[in-house]
Amino acid sequence: MKGIIGTAVVLIVLIIIVALVIRNMIISKKQGKSLQCGCDCNHCSGCH
Repeated sequence: MKGIIGTAVVLIVLIIIVALVIRNMIISKKQGKSLQCGCDCNHCSGCH
């Protein structure tokens, strides 16, 4: 039983971390930032 609870806790933590990363990516994209470099591409003059 302890193994199942431990696995469930680790799974829940991983799901929360992945959800937070995806949320951060969506927020950054809505703000016009690039998902690749994290720079503000609204003001980019072709630096890449």
